[in-house]
Amino acid sequence: MPNDLPIITEMPWSPPETALEVMRSKPWAAFLDSGGPATDSRSRWTFLCLDPIETFEWKFPYLKKNDIYIIGDAWGELKRLFSKYKIDPGTYQNNIFIPFLGGIVGIISYEEGLRKENILSKHSSNAPGMVFAAYQDVYAFDRLEKRCWWVSRSGKEAPHLTPRASSCMIKIPLKAEQSREDWTKNAEKIISYIGKGDIFQANLTMRWRAENLEDFDELSAYCSLRNTSPSPFGAYFKSPHCSLLSASVERFLSLSTTRKIETRPIKGTAPLGKSIEEKIKNKNNLLKNEKELAENLMITDLMRNDIGKVSTIASVTVPELFEIEEFKHILHLVSQINGKLKEGLTPVDLLEATIPSGSVTGAPKKRALEIIDDTEISPRGLYCGNLFWISYDGAMDSSVLIRSLSRIKTQISIGAGGGITWLSDPEKEYNEMILKATPILKAFQ
Repeated sequence: MPNDLPIITEMPWSPPETALEVMRSKPWAAFLDSGGPATDSRSRWTFLCLDPIETFEWKFPYLKKNDIYIIGDAWGELKRLFSKYKIDPGTYQNNIFIPFLGGIVGIISYEEGLRKENILSKHSSNAPGMVFAAYQDVYAFDRLEKRCWWVSRSGKEAPHLTPRASSCMIKIPLKAEQSREDWTKNAEKIISYIGKGDIFQANLTMRWRAENLEDFDELSAYCSLRNTSPSPFGAYFKSPHCSLLSASVERFLSLSTTRKIETRPIKGTAPLGKSIEEKIKNKNNLLKNEKELAENLMITDLMRNDIGKVSTIASVTVPELFEIEEFKHILHLVSQINGKLKEGLTPVDLLEATIPSGSVTGAPKKRALEIIDDTEISPRGLYCGNLFWISYDGAMDSSVLIRSLSRIKTQISIGAGGGITWLSDPEKEYNEMILKATPILKAFQ
């Protein structure tokens, strides 16, 4: 049985990447990574989670706990775990603020979101609906202060961290599932639905895949990805049957210990530019782009509605609208929506009420989901799902699984897409999708 409270021990500073090699021998592990400027609160912290006390794999209606089938429901087990190991915030840190003190780390697939919306997909996905684990021990890295701590409820000693000696370069023979012509025809199909009044906007995606990779080196692949695409919501989630390598730039939902909800949907994309002058020009053009602004506004309104389901009355606000965020390869148009979670509800309730993410679906949400499922030629799987952590003190953070690579057994998959509106030019939308996919595809060529 774990200790009631975590024991926090400061360790000699070591860069977060020195923690990666520890994961190689572990069947279950999670590396919640941060890239980009450490001064940004979203990029400040990195966490290594090892040796979970409980593990779960869910594909409706089948649930496995610690690799044994049991009768139950994944969402019920999530709530049970949170209740079982929950600790009161603010009574255990000795003036040390660490956002994640151990807890539940997991993945929710896009198709699980469809199921929660009562939509029966025409596609058969090999991805689990959910995979998650409860971790009692966390190695926490503060990239800003260059300090790190071993946070433990199990009483185990901290792992020994060592730099990687091997090369980080790896090649994957990824093949696109659709041609440019086929994808743009599907974009035209979405536009026709909009013209008929079914929807206002929908996110259209496609996949690149590699099959039968028996000896895929996930660790080297993730090292390559984080080097080429540093991002605030990077992650390497490892389990025996599926793994996720993410360079996501998009927060889905965060929740503070004071119950403050934040979501930051991304809608609107432009190249970063090769010079300062070009970057300024691209930013100005993005802020004047009628199609991109309308798309961002629709998804902002959708997310206001989603978090409003579980927020206290009159607490939902939009403190930021149409902000430009800059990443290594790309510019994005981002808005921020806040709310306050109702008393009596948990982080699990917040996730359950809002998946799948509005920014990768459309508006109105349910009809957009139906049209997307009918139009796309394959299941999304983990792509466009969510990675989340729920701290035992009630805090939570999560990302939208874009710019990510997933492994299901011996199949590797990468996805990309874009929002389609009445003003969309299918050829330009295809180019924008390729702009998003290029950094991750180049990392493995």
